[in-house]
Amino acid sequence: MKALKLAAALMLLAGAASADPVEGMWKTQPDDGAYAYVRMAPCGGGNICGVIERTFNDGGEYRSPNIGKTLVINMAPQGGGSYEGRVWRPSNDKIYLGKMELNGNRLDLSGCVAGGLFCKTQTWARLK
Repeated sequence: MKALKLAAALMLLAGAASADPVEGMWKTQPDDGAYAYVRMAPCGGGNICGVIERTFNDGGEYRSPNIGKTLVINMAPQGGGSYEGRVWRPSNDKIYLGKMELNGNRLDLSGCVAGGLFCKTQTWARLK
């Protein structure tokens, strides 16, 4: 019985140790007067997705129709804290080629068009 409990505890620790360092809750940079809390989590195939959990504007927290929508789409780890995938911009409802760069508690995201020729970048902050 003790061996079974030990094996289960080791499996839990191994799962936690293999979590992607970008996982967790992030605060976006304001875009068109609003910002969001986005939960970054695995979404299959080793990729990371970010789903909007809470939204805020100048008046405080509000119930946006974008809550529950995926903002960061299938970001594939490239090594060294870099990711590539797609990002959705709610203000114009367009999906762009996306890149992320993780630097500690800062996440630099960019959405690009024309094969990466024109990009818009945001810096997100990790929430504790």
